[in-house]
Amino acid sequence: MPATQSRTGMSIEFRGLTKSFGGVQAVQDLSFDVAPGRVTGFLGPNGSGKTTTLRMLLGLVTPDAGTALVGGRAYADHPHPGRVVGASLEASFHPGRTARAHLRTLSPHVGVGDARVDEVLAQVGLSAAAERKVGGFSLGMRQRLALATTLLADPGVLVLDEPANGLDPAGIIWLRDLLRFLASEGRTVLVSSHVLAEVQATVDDVVVIAEGRLVHASSLAEMVHLADSHVRLAGPDLAALASAAQQHGWSVDRHGDHLRVRGARAAEVGSAAFAAGQVVHELTDVGANLEETFLELVARGAAGTAGAEVAA
Repeated sequence: MPATQSRTGMSIEFRGLTKSFGGVQAVQDLSFDVAPGRVTGFLGPNGSGKTTTLRMLLGLVTPDAGTALVGGRAYADHPHPGRVVGASLEASFHPGRTARAHLRTLSPHVGVGDARVDEVLAQVGLSAAAERKVGGFSLGMRQRLALATTLLADPGVLVLDEPANGLDPAGIIWLRDLLRFLASEGRTVLVSSHVLAEVQATVDDVVVIAEGRLVHASSLAEMVHLADSHVRLAGPDLAALASAAQQHGWSVDRHGDHLRVRGARAAEVGSAAFAAGQVVHELTDVGANLEETFLELVARGAAGTAGAEVAA
């Protein structure tokens, strides 16, 4: 088995990473950090450049410019990169091999034996299916086997591309608990997804890209702050209602047939409208919506207007 220190995570650093395929700019001047001991969600819609970025990190694609480093080194410059970084990108399996045979084929390349193979099969909940051929696996079982492959060398850095695909709700909860446990051991965990809701309960930090560009990077707590709550306010005279709210120093935005008032609770906004003699048809406290904030960041990024939202 690899030495215990392999569990010690290393920082991942992307600096000015750029890649185009023909006339298509897949990744554009992308820079961000991934810290050890934390789960980082790498988020963006399909086609935003996430997989290309991860492939550059693993030396599978050569960038046109910039660097992607693990612990200050390119992936290929580590003496035993497969023991340092465990990665699951576009996993494929021989359909005629069993789960155990698949892992046993890989184990000599990362310096582990059969005991470790059985250990990771148990860790991902596939012990009972160890002798089943992978061709008969469901998508969720294949995802578990891909994760077992990632964990085989007991690496300190984990890079997972859409690991929740195909998992049922219980499987997603299991994955969340496992990733948080692995990060608690000090490992670096980078998880890509195109759906914030899939990773919201898992990640500590979030990195959002759109059309290959960074549009937001912060802790999840800071992103929650962006998704601030508001009061939904509607009535026959929106202009008068907006004026009444603004007189109290509250922020007001119009959205179709209603207003969004920030900086106050519904009871306060209702009192202000009553004092101004305005009729109110709707008055509702609306909680923070992270998914909506994520989609708004992506939309701004696609329009090239998200630079101000990027946090250190």
